[in-house]
Amino acid sequence: MKLRNALALGLGGAALALLLIEPSLAQTPTTEAAPAAAAAAPVPNKGDTAWMLISSALVLLMVVPGLALFYGGLVRTKNMLSVLTQVFAIGCISALLFVIFGYSLAFTNGGGLNDFVGGFSKAFLKGIDANSTVATFSNGVVIPEYVYICFQMTFAMITPALIVGAFAERMKFSALVVFMILWTTLIYFPMAHMVWYWGGPDAVGNAAKALAAATDDASKATAQAALDAVNADAGLLFKWGALDFAGGTVVHINAGIAGFVGCLMLGKRIGYGRDLLAPHSLTMTAIGASLLWVGWFGFNAGSNLESNGTAAMAMLNTFVATAAAALSWLFVEWMLKGKPSLLGMLSGAIAGLVAVTPAAGFAGPMGSIVLGLVAGAVCFIMCSTVKNALGYDDSLDVFGVHCIGGILGAVATGILVNTDLGGVGLPDYTSKPGELAVGAYETSAALMSQLKAVGFTILWSGIGSAILYKLVDLTIGLRVTQDEEREGLDIADHGERAYNY
Repeated sequence: MKLRNALALGLGGAALALLLIEPSLAQTPTTEAAPAAAAAAPVPNKGDTAWMLISSALVLLMVVPGLALFYGGLVRTKNMLSVLTQVFAIGCISALLFVIFGYSLAFTNGGGLNDFVGGFSKAFLKGIDANSTVATFSNGVVIPEYVYICFQMTFAMITPALIVGAFAERMKFSALVVFMILWTTLIYFPMAHMVWYWGGPDAVGNAAKALAAATDDASKATAQAALDAVNADAGLLFKWGALDFAGGTVVHINAGIAGFVGCLMLGKRIGYGRDLLAPHSLTMTAIGASLLWVGWFGFNAGSNLESNGTAAMAMLNTFVATAAAALSWLFVEWMLKGKPSLLGMLSGAIAGLVAVTPAAGFAGPMGSIVLGLVAGAVCFIMCSTVKNALGYDDSLDVFGVHCIGGILGAVATGILVNTDLGGVGLPDYTSKPGELAVGAYETSAALMSQLKAVGFTILWSGIGSAILYKLVDLTIGLRVTQDEEREGLDIADHGERAYNY
């Protein structure tokens, strides 16, 4: 009861609702399987540990100052400080939510609800200390669990912060705080569980070894049941075979569709389509975009959880896809509008980063270049032609870049993973028990898995976000008054200005 009261008092209705879910005592998805009695427990490699510590810091760089400056430069002067405050506050809130109960909800077994969400067995990081380890993607390789918590915490920090750009310059700060607590708890943590929770390579490998060693029908049946149980202990989308190396569904589609729903429900900014609502500082936006690109190496290459060749490939893909998308947007805009713009090139770079995120560890460099070229052109069309035709006010193009770019990248991952196209192939931990092998690939099956994951994410986040927006609107209201919006949120919400001349 004390735990329930603490969560209810500190986190409001979101945590109280979640406490209705029965806690589970099962192990985390990435915790190593119990080794055979004769084998020594794996010990973290200092190189892997160092790389993951650096990657965690790089992803934090994406949030503050990267995303804060990128978004801040795109709004008008009177709203610059409000955007900085919103991004910084969301990062802090999400970090605390993650260590209090988010890590447990995302990366432990959830019992009867395990397809959708984890339990509370590691709430408040219960049972974790400096000696705890979690598995990576290689058999017998682990990293410290605290490092893994830090890394995944930064993903939980940036994902809800991305949403801010869709309704920038018109949402109450109080409403934003409440919505983000609810959204992170009820939408993000379950989504992370559904895509990234599984037993780990050692659990699968050991069960496969036992099956291979079985000699009679009875032992084979027992071993097969054990392997089936290990494979069943995973999130819903993971069991569907969906590939998401660093967050195409969990981060970008998830946040992108939530932002789109938000901009529709809040309505257009005063003067949209009539007044000039131009960015006040493309210099700040360029600095922010550049920091995002640097931080994204931790985001993508760090998602390998090890410092090896796959991490290097993910880093290379993050270089080339981004460059290709930036140039693609630049030249398409140049051809259609007559002039190449800095904002266009920066937007293209972000589109390329978004699109390559799910594919970074699965596609080859040449496939990533093609993906970047396509993403730059498609996202440009979405943010100009389609947006203008439909007339919605997505302030900073969260939907056009993050949702559409994420969808494109997620679907393309199912194609580019093919070894014939330079990809690494589908991961298979059972055909050669104890090591990672390349599984059989079928284009139609791979594409279907990706399309199902994309569709589910859109529905999960879209419907869930709409409910949460409405709940907040009915209780404290979503939008500032017209006078406050005209004055600017810097003064109206925070009583200070970004610039004092």
